[in-house]
Amino acid sequence: CRQQQDDPFEKKDLLRHTIRREKNLKLIIKARNKMAKPYPKEDHLIGNFAPLRMESNVGDLIVEGDIPSGINGTYYRNGPDPKFPPRGGKSHWFGGDGMVHAFHINDGKVSYLNRWMRTVKWTKEDEAGEALFPSGMDPTDTDPSVQGLETDGLANTAIVSHAGKLLALEEAHAPFEFDPHTLESVGSHTFDGKLQGPVTAHPKVDPKTGELLFFGYMADGFFSDTIRFTAVSKEGKITKSELIKAPFPSMVHDFYATENYIIIPVFPLTGDFERVINGGPAFAWEPEKGTHICILPRDGSAEDAVWIESDPSFVFHYMNAYEENGSIISDCMEFGLPPLFPYADGTMPKQSGVEAKHARWEIDLNKSKLSKTSLDTITGEFPRFDERFALQKYSNGYYAGNIGKHPKGMSLNSIIHYDYSTSERHSYTTAEGGAVGEPVFAPKSKNSPDGEGWLIATEYNAKENRSNLIILDAQNVSDGPIATAQLPHRIPYGFHGWYENRS
Repeated sequence: CRQQQDDPFEKKDLLRHTIRREKNLKLIIKARNKMAKPYPKEDHLIGNFAPLRMESNVGDLIVEGDIPSGINGTYYRNGPDPKFPPRGGKSHWFGGDGMVHAFHINDGKVSYLNRWMRTVKWTKEDEAGEALFPSGMDPTDTDPSVQGLETDGLANTAIVSHAGKLLALEEAHAPFEFDPHTLESVGSHTFDGKLQGPVTAHPKVDPKTGELLFFGYMADGFFSDTIRFTAVSKEGKITKSELIKAPFPSMVHDFYATENYIIIPVFPLTGDFERVINGGPAFAWEPEKGTHICILPRDGSAEDAVWIESDPSFVFHYMNAYEENGSIISDCMEFGLPPLFPYADGTMPKQSGVEAKHARWEIDLNKSKLSKTSLDTITGEFPRFDERFALQKYSNGYYAGNIGKHPKGMSLNSIIHYDYSTSERHSYTTAEGGAVGEPVFAPKSKNSPDGEGWLIATEYNAKENRSNLIILDAQNVSDGPIATAQLPHRIPYGFHGWYENRS
């Protein structure tokens, strides 16, 4: 301290540090003096949708069964967990703070930890002790203290690993990097500052080239009618960026790709700022506008994009896609209309009829026409597959579905294996009242055939109000879990997972 006082510049730095520390301390004391408030009784904030509201470490989970020796890595699961009740009681399931859960698996043992992603939003609200930003879809519902502050999103939807970076994703901002072991937040990842616009929650990794492929909707700002497609080399450098004009501003959650094409379906889930100003919904279902599908050659530019039209429907998630006999074939979970979103007049469609079904889409490139085939009759979502076969013909798909008696709402009680070569469905259904999450595929080895490996998923044990990590043989799903790691608490319903092999 005496040495620092001899240097006027170091003395100023010390003074600034002291003032900043005292200011932060006052904010922390102010936040701690605020009493926690109850969350509103909305469907996405009660039951197993309710926020966990804590971070924890469990060093050694109880395991029933035997974890295969081929699984040495980490399973990550991302989802919304709002730290504070929403402003004005208005919120949406998609608007919660990102919380990543990690199960580190090593030599048959499993450890667990969970952490919030320390985004700008989370950090500012943690300092204030209350919600400051909108938890719903209304961008105008922001506290004056943070009005105009640039944020880095929610990081609450999915996870991808590429070029040595582990990234938490949503769809309105850049990816958010975090440490693969400790889950410590690193911050927004902008590809050496070259990224333009937001990044989808569902980029595709081409296993042949190592490229990361993604798009961002409303690329020129909220409610703009542009989409930007971006390709990133296996080294993590942006090599292509194309701005495409869409028919109208729309929420575009996912897309699909093949060896030669990028396909971006634009559904009539429209965004409209004027509608918001007039008290209407930011995003609304307008089926009269129809579905418009962009087909962009991977080696072409935005001027080479071709659009085809189709009847209105909605897809959150695609399984995989490939080219065959002059057609682009993709498998998806298709809704008649999107769940959780109103019509333009603000009225909500009847949610009991809003269910996704497994379907196959085929685009005839010569006729520029889309045809659809129903593959299954049960409700399902969160499709995954053996991603070593991404953008190629494949034989096995997996998703979470509902069979028999199941909980109400968006929860799903079964893990489904669909064999495309035989059109057969195989399934595992959890105990009554329980639910399963998205099944993530872990290959048995780098060179094992398509579908030879395991499925990893979270499972909610309703009877004991806690969660498990379950592992199933991907070729024998109907036999149920071969290993179950028991958590002492529950993991709230969330979105997507990722398995990172460390063998």
